Amino acid sequence: MPDEINLDSTKNSASGSVSFIALGGFEDVTRNMYLYEYNNQILIVDCGLGFPDETMLGVDLLLPDISYLLDALKNGKKIVGMVLSHGHEDHIGGLPFILPQLPQFPIYASPLTAALANEKLKEYKVSNSVKTVQFTDKEIQLGEFGVSLVHVTHSILDSSNIIIRTPIGNLYHGSDFKFDLTPADGKRTDFLRITQAAQQGFIALMSDCLGSDRDGFTPSEQSLGQQFEREMRNCPGKFIITTYSSNVSRLNQAIQAAEMTGRKVCFVGRSILKVKEVADRLGYLKMHDGTEIKIDDLPKFKSRQIVLLVAGSQGQENSAMTRIAEGEHRDIKLDPQDTVVFSSDTIPGNELSVSALGDSIAKRGARVLYSNGKGIYHVSGHGSAGDHMLLIALTQPRFLVPISGTYRHMVAYRTTAQQMGYKRNDIFLLENGQEILISKNAIKFGRKFEIKHVYVDEVSGEELENFVIRDRERLAKEGVVIVMAEIKASNGQLAEKPEMIARGSYLTDTKEIAEALAQELEKVLSQHKEKVTNWFHVRRNIGETSERFLYKKLRTRPLVLPVVIEV
Repeated sequence: MPDEINLDSTKNSASGSVSFIALGGFEDVTRNMYLYEYNNQILIVDCGLGFPDETMLGVDLLLPDISYLLDALKNGKKIVGMVLSHGHEDHIGGLPFILPQLPQFPIYASPLTAALANEKLKEYKVSNSVKTVQFTDKEIQLGEFGVSLVHVTHSILDSSNIIIRTPIGNLYHGSDFKFDLTPADGKRTDFLRITQAAQQGFIALMSDCLGSDRDGFTPSEQSLGQQFEREMRNCPGKFIITTYSSNVSRLNQAIQAAEMTGRKVCFVGRSILKVKEVADRLGYLKMHDGTEIKIDDLPKFKSRQIVLLVAGSQGQENSAMTRIAEGEHRDIKLDPQDTVVFSSDTIPGNELSVSALGDSIAKRGARVLYSNGKGIYHVSGHGSAGDHMLLIALTQPRFLVPISGTYRHMVAYRTTAQQMGYKRNDIFLLENGQEILISKNAIKFGRKFEIKHVYVDEVSGEELENFVIRDRERLAKEGVVIVMAEIKASNGQLAEKPEMIARGSYLTDTKEIAEALAQELEKVLSQHKEKVTNWFHVRRNIGETSERFLYKKLRTRPLVLPVVIEV
């Protein structure tokens, strides 16, 4: 791959090529955000967020790094529009954080996707809005790009793949999908639309590859409702299902099972209540009158009459499911007669939190049921190798670009494609920030841009810098040491021996260490015996000297906070 080229030094979107760059979507499979460029016009597909792992202390969210996009706008490029493929957080969750940094442009999505995105924008008081597109609508023209949405099956209703028509030829953006021939909502993938578009030819297929390491086809969701009903009949207490809040089909299956077994349904958790309201407004929620009860009405019913649909299947801190498991929920307590079903996959990086959540539930005596990849209480929304092969066969592209997967998944996808007769150099494995240039008859690598983690505190919405995360890591591992030093303003020397306070560290007797540190500081400060004019420099000098001293003497690197008192 070539070295990084300055944005001004070359025009990557010459009239003969379309540039494709991912600002997120590879490596950790979240933060999906893809750019298509042609003649200084930019089409954006998706704007998702990611979730931190246990090393990212105090971080709530990860966002796509839009530095390249902001530089492109400064250099005269224009965003002609954005299209959202479906309503999962890793595809729409970044909107309220990213859009305020960008100029206004039209945004389009299918009905449920648009409704969920607009609820999110309203919650964060962002003025942008997403326009609703029906799958039967004609092609949308966004500058030089023509865009059409194709209905596909996934783990959320109204999911779409995107046909992108450009002056050099057609591209197929195959966001998250599987081919479920018996979906819970009865709406199958629009195979006819795909094959009709394929007759005009596709230069490249950008395909979801997350399940490429599984053989065959991903199972249908049809049988899950029967499993829910069977377990509800055998449960003497409350029946609790925790799943992705956005999985309206799964909610409908649980509701139908509850109605078949004579149970009432209560939605628990802010996110699941929001989705329920949106789905109900669109007519997507299938529930008889009298089935739903509010949380305040739970004491009126016996435990065996209740089904709880609860948010927080990933063990999120302060989620409804976590508070129930820890015995901290005001209205719901777990009993040994209760059953809790995890009807969701564990998102990579959440394994520890989900395991801890299951342990907390088990400690309260409740029965815990997992699918464990067997398709009993959950099936993946992502296609397996067979699904990927079928989409390749339907679209018949010249080139293949696996997206939305780890490198392991991309390699497995390449192996599958080679089995279908594709040559290795016709399949492009990318990283975030790696550009490819697509022309009528070829694809080649372009520039490589550095893509960094963008950390966000969800409560404040403020971006956190890398050094903040590093400081938090040090605090967690080796504690904090506060060095309080009185410094004479006249000559910059110590007025008294410094005090040292250690917290979260194995350092207990700090008196001896403080005396040795005082000698070290006296030696360093004695090099400058002039009136102090730059107190920032003095604080930094004391902090760096203390860090070096502690590591040299004790082989520890606590976070050192120097407190300088002018005397």
